[in-house]
Amino acid sequence: MRAFVLDHYGKKDGTRIGEMPEPALRPNDVLVQVHAAGVNVLDSKIRNGEFKLILPYRLPLILGNDVAGVVVRVGSQVRRFKPGDEVYARPVKDRIGTFAEFIAMDEDAVAIKPKTLTMEEAASIPLVGLTAWQVLVERANLQKGQKVLIHAGSGGVGTFAIQLAKHLGAVVATTTSAANVSWVKALGADIVIDYREDDFATVLRDYDVVLSSLAGDVLEKSLQVLKPGGKLISISGPPDPDFARDLGLPWIVRQVMRFLSHRIRKLAKRHGVNYSFLFMRASGDQLREIALLVDAGVIRPVVDRVFPFESTKEAMNYVDGGRAKGKVVVKVR
Repeated sequence: MRAFVLDHYGKKDGTRIGEMPEPALRPNDVLVQVHAAGVNVLDSKIRNGEFKLILPYRLPLILGNDVAGVVVRVGSQVRRFKPGDEVYARPVKDRIGTFAEFIAMDEDAVAIKPKTLTMEEAASIPLVGLTAWQVLVERANLQKGQKVLIHAGSGGVGTFAIQLAKHLGAVVATTTSAANVSWVKALGADIVIDYREDDFATVLRDYDVVLSSLAGDVLEKSLQVLKPGGKLISISGPPDPDFARDLGLPWIVRQVMRFLSHRIRKLAKRHGVNYSFLFMRASGDQLREIALLVDAGVIRPVVDRVFPFESTKEAMNYVDGGRAKGKVVVKVR
């Protein structure tokens, strides 16, 4: 089968479109013919080798973390799906590879795709949808009337998280550029801060939750907007010791992560708030919940551009540029 393959880590010339073996089917797997695949910042971080410590993939590796397609075969123990089902998924972190004609995934990671969406629209959802759900619903337990700041509101996670937070009844603030202010307001943001003109840390106060996809100064300044007991949840790092423990990483790696996150955890404690890092996990159950919201019209996917499969490298470069509004998708079939 044709696939977009990583041969060696690094930003330059380590990827190619080539032939790879069709994936083997395990008893709990569904084999999906890929119609479309979402493109994420995570794909570039894996390509660049930024996650080698926590995701020790063997190369060559097929990239890709979002998929929508059709089930063509099922394993002997699969009960939820049958050939012909239209599905969407984020495969488990150890078995990525959606930039290909086929992918095998554990049925627990898969859900029937929203009926109201095209394959390209459905492929844009799993990673960002699960990330927003696990931050806002699972970890933050966001309640009606609470206040949440969602950084980078025009990005893939941001566009989804704004809509989900609004559905949960929260007061939603976000940061973006001036060109996107009215656009993110239309998604549901109550307060929009142009990050080029205003300092969010001087405008916002007494927030319950911050969802940050940004690091460095933005992450540290986010502590200032939280009320005592508030939660700063980062999806870009630095990873914390709890994450390393939950992943069962080696002792030396856990110590590295303890060191990397020491400053932000210390600052959070000083402010009387909680800092944690979230690396989204696969969940077909949560994707089923998300599909219900999408089909009910509560959340709509935001797709910036669709690239042909042959232009997967260009699609990744476009995402790397940081100017995409919503998601970028590769059309495989």
